[in-house]
Amino acid sequence: MSVVFFMQLFAIVAVSRGVGWLAKRYLGQPQVVGEMIAGVLLGPSLLGLLAPEWQAMLFPKETRGLLYAVAQLGVGLYMFIVGLGFRADHFRSNARSATAVSLSGMIAPFLVAVAITPWLLSIPGLFGPTVTRTQAALFTGACIAITAFPMLARIIHERGLSNSPLGTLSLSSGAIDDAGAWTVLAVVLATFGDGPVVAVKAIGGAILFAIVVLGVGPKLLRSLGVRAQRTGRIGQSDTGIALMLFLLAAFVMDAVGMHAVFGGFLLGVAMPRGVFAEELKRQLEPLTVLLLLPCFFTFSGLNTQLGMVADPALIGVTLAVLVASVAAKGGACWAAARLTGQDNATALGVGALMNARGLMELIIINIGLARGIIGPALFSMLVLMAIATTLMASPLFELVYGRTARASGSLGALTDADETPLAKPERA
Repeated sequence: MSVVFFMQLFAIVAVSRGVGWLAKRYLGQPQVVGEMIAGVLLGPSLLGLLAPEWQAMLFPKETRGLLYAVAQLGVGLYMFIVGLGFRADHFRSNARSATAVSLSGMIAPFLVAVAITPWLLSIPGLFGPTVTRTQAALFTGACIAITAFPMLARIIHERGLSNSPLGTLSLSSGAIDDAGAWTVLAVVLATFGDGPVVAVKAIGGAILFAIVVLGVGPKLLRSLGVRAQRTGRIGQSDTGIALMLFLLAAFVMDAVGMHAVFGGFLLGVAMPRGVFAEELKRQLEPLTVLLLLPCFFTFSGLNTQLGMVADPALIGVTLAVLVASVAAKGGACWAAARLTGQDNATALGVGALMNARGLMELIIINIGLARGIIGPALFSMLVLMAIATTLMASPLFELVYGRTARASGSLGALTDADETPLAKPERA
C-alpha cells in the first residue's frame, strides 16, 4: 500500500502545482482554485474517463481511507495556520458587520431554498424518496448558504487581504456561516433517523468547545508566547505542544459532529501572538500548503462526477440553482455590509468572496448523497454550482474592489503560494 500511496502523493503534488500555475497564469485565478480543479481532474470526471485503468491503479479503493485521513489532517492543519494569523482586533472593530453579513448570508439562502424546494421535489430523482419538504428545504438551504471556509482563507491570503479589515470581515462571516450550515446539517441528519442527540451533541459541543478554547485557552497558553518572545524563536518541544493541542482540537470537533477545521481554526485564534505565531506558521505552512492540503481537494474530487451535469434535461434546473444561489448569498452579504456602514466597493468585495463555496460544499453534498438525502442528479448540479461560484469569486473581487484598491496602494500586491509578489502596487 505504501508504494501506491507515495505515487498518489507524487501525482497529487505534480498535478496540483501544474494546474494551479496554469490557473494563475492564464485565468487569473489563485493557486487554490487550480488545486480544486486538479482534484476533480484526478477523479472519475477526467482521468477516470480517459484512462479508467490508470485511475483505478493510481487510486485503488483500499487506499481511500488513508488518503481521507491525510486530507482531513491537511485541511485542519491549514485552518489552524489561518487561525494563527487571525486579527482579533479587526474582528472586534467589524463585529457588527460580521454578524450582520453572516446572518444575512444564511437567512436569504434559506428563504430561497424554501421557495425553490417544492419545484425541485417535483422533479423525480433529485431527492431521496423518503425526504420531506422540510428536510429538503433545510438541506438545500445549507448547501446554498455555506462558504468555502478553507478556500476563502487561501483566496484572502493570496489576494493580499490577510491583515485587512475586509479580509477579516469576510473570514469572520465565513466562519459563522459554515458553523451555521453544519449545525443545520446536524439537524437534518437528526430528523433523518439519527435522532435529536446528533443535533444537540454537535451544537452544544461546538459552543462549549469555543467557550473553553477562546475563554480559557489564551491564559493557559500565554507562557508559550512569553518564552518565544524572550528567546526570539520556538523550540521543538513547544512546536510539539502546539501540534498535540491541534490534534486534540480536531478530534473533539470531529467527535461532536462538526468538522475538524473548526477545531483547528479556533485553537489557532487562541494561540499566543507575536514571535510564537509567526515562527509556528513558518514551520508548518510549507508542508501543509504544498502536500497535505492538495490531498483534501483530491479526495473530494475522487467522489465527483461532472459528466452527469451534461444531461440536457437538467441544464435549466442547474442554471436556476446556480443563479438563485449567487443572488441569494452575494446579494444578501452585500446588502448587510452596506447597511452596517461599509462603502459600496467593500460591500461588493465581501459579497464576491462570500459566494465561494468550494470543497466545503462538496463535503456536505457527499454526506447528503451517502445518506440518501439527495440523488446523483442533484449532487452533480450542486458540484457544478460549487465550482462555478468558486471560480467567480476572485475575478469578481478584483473587478469590484481589488484593482482599484491596488492602484491606490491601499491593498498589497498579489502573491503566489510562496508569498512572492507578482506585481508591485501602483500608488496614486
